[in-house]
Amino acid sequence: MTAVPILAYPTIAMLGLAVSAFNQEARPVRVGVLGIDNYQSVAYTQLFNDPRQNKGELSGLKVTVAYPGEASADIQESVDNLPKWKEQIQKFSVRIVASVGEMLKESDVVMIMSLDGRKHRKEAEAVLRAGKPLFIGRPLAADWQDAMAILKMAEETKTPCWSSSQHRFSPGFIGMRNHPEVGKVLGLDLHGGYPTHPSHSEMYWHALHSVDTIYTILGPGCETVACASTPLTESITAVWSDGRVATYRGIKTGDAQKAAVKYSGTVYGDKGVSITGIYGHGVPERGIAPTKDEYMGYKGIAIEMAKFFKGGPAPVGIGEMREVFAFMEAAQASKRQGGKPVRIADILKGTDRK
Repeated sequence: MTAVPILAYPTIAMLGLAVSAFNQEARPVRVGVLGIDNYQSVAYTQLFNDPRQNKGELSGLKVTVAYPGEASADIQESVDNLPKWKEQIQKFSVRIVASVGEMLKESDVVMIMSLDGRKHRKEAEAVLRAGKPLFIGRPLAADWQDAMAILKMAEETKTPCWSSSQHRFSPGFIGMRNHPEVGKVLGLDLHGGYPTHPSHSEMYWHALHSVDTIYTILGPGCETVACASTPLTESITAVWSDGRVATYRGIKTGDAQKAAVKYSGTVYGDKGVSITGIYGHGVPERGIAPTKDEYMGYKGIAIEMAKFFKGGPAPVGIGEMREVFAFMEAAQASKRQGGKPVRIADILKGTDRK
């Protein structure tokens, strides 16, 4: 009888290793949520946990645990929504825990979803010191000092971290970068709502949506920002280092200033001119923005978050995030100076923020 080599049959140890490898591959990335008084905490959880949603690029993650935190007494939206979203998020098999430490122990990656940006620096420090890849929902912070401190901590701890508006990943905005009817983008006129809150730097609360859209279409490289301000509008003109110009009209009055405003604009290129898409919808064709296509809403940014949490690079780098916040600081500095253009470089150096 011919001897059979011992390696022809799997040993118990080999089977154990195979099962272990299978389990590691099959186990989804565990996502922890810090703060749930923001509707986005529920929206992203549904996209990652609902079997009807978590397919394709959204697969491979599961929100498993959440720490609600406390409502911010001076933000009525936070007070009203915390109990509501706490109830909703548990419908997706998310366990509510009593501390940040417990949430960190039971998660591989973290989403900070607190509505109040004043909390984000302390919350982010706990996550970054634990070395957990981190996404911070808009706004990154409530003021310049905290925003820069968070980005510095991310660099110091070498922990992947990013933040942005969901508008960055709306198809009708991204698609303007290489639009066949526009070509190379030479400039942009954009409009959007301008709600503010006294607890946050003026543009951080809501205008960030539009600023992120500007950077989505033009990319970084802004040199100067000027702001004309009236009770009706904030009118901002920004000049890029290569001569491109972006304008932003922040609408302060009437129904148009509310969060439901149809954010849109006009893009100028070396081949032609086109309107942008409308938030949540696709790329315009022949000057018409689709509105009956699939509404992406939070799905676009959720796909980017899923790629990031599964080991991909942050889709918005720290350098660009710094520039976005310097852009908003420059606009406010310009307003205080009667509309004088303010250099982004001076904001980053700390010489023109007062």
